[in-house]
Amino acid sequence: MPELPEVETTLRGIAPHLINKKIVQVEIRQPKLRWPIPSDLASILTGQHIHAIKRRAKYILLTCDTGTLILHLGMSGRVRLLKSATPPMKHDHFDLIVDDGSVLRYTDPRRFGALIYTTADPNEHPLLSKIGPEPLSDDLNGEYLWRRARKRQLPVKAFIMNSHIVAGVGNIYASEALYLAKLRPQRPASRISLKDYELLAQTIKTVLQHAITKGGTTLKDFLSSEGKPGYFQTVLNVYGRHGLPCYGCGAKLKSILITKRNSVYCARCQK
Repeated sequence: MPELPEVETTLRGIAPHLINKKIVQVEIRQPKLRWPIPSDLASILTGQHIHAIKRRAKYILLTCDTGTLILHLGMSGRVRLLKSATPPMKHDHFDLIVDDGSVLRYTDPRRFGALIYTTADPNEHPLLSKIGPEPLSDDLNGEYLWRRARKRQLPVKAFIMNSHIVAGVGNIYASEALYLAKLRPQRPASRISLKDYELLAQTIKTVLQHAITKGGTTLKDFLSSEGKPGYFQTVLNVYGRHGLPCYGCGAKLKSILITKRNSVYCARCQK
C-alpha cells in the first residue's frame, strides 16, 4: 500500500502541472471502486478550475471551484500525468483532462481506492474528520504522544499506526522510526517515558522526511506520478530484513506480529 511519503511524492509530482488548470473532460471507465464513483461526477467537475492540491494523511485533495475531489490510492492505486493521446490500459479507471491536454490518470488493479467529491469542508468529511495530527507538523510532538498514550496497553507500534493518533504512519515507517528511537515495537504505549516519546516524535519526522526526499519506498505496486519507483528501500534499517544482521550492532534481527503486521526489530538495540 502506498504510504504517506509515496502519497506526498505523488502530490509534489502532479501539483505543478494541474494547479490553475481548467478541467475540460472527465472519463470514468470503472465506477466501482471501494465506494462507487458518483454518476454525475464528470458533469460536476467539467469546466471547473483546480486551485490547490493538498494532502491529508494518505488522501490527496484537489480543491476546485465548488468543492474538493478527495482521492485515496487504496492498496495498489497510483496516479500519473500523461498526454491525452495515451491509450488506457486494463486497470486505468479514471481520467481527468485539463486544458493544456495533460491527463491525470488513476490506475488501480485491486480497486480499493476511492474518488469522492464534497462541497463541504473536506476536513469535516467522515473519512478525514477523526484523523490525528500530521506527523510532519508541529502538532506531533513528544508531549502529545505521551499524553495520548496514558492508560493504553496496546503495543507502541500499533499506537503510532493508529490514524486517530497520528496521520498516515504506516508499517514501514513505524518500524524504521521505532528502530531509530531504540524502542521495541511491542512495548506497551503507556510504559514509555516522555523523553522517549520526544525522541520517537523526532524519528517519525526524520524517517518520513528522508523517505519523501528519496521518493518513497519501492513496493511492487507503487510508482510515482511520473512512473518512476521510489528508492528509500535501499536505506531501510529493519523493515523486510528479518534474520539479517542489525546495521548497528550486528545481532540477527527478529520479527513478531503486531496487529497482523510483521514487525522486524533488534532485540539488542531496541528496549
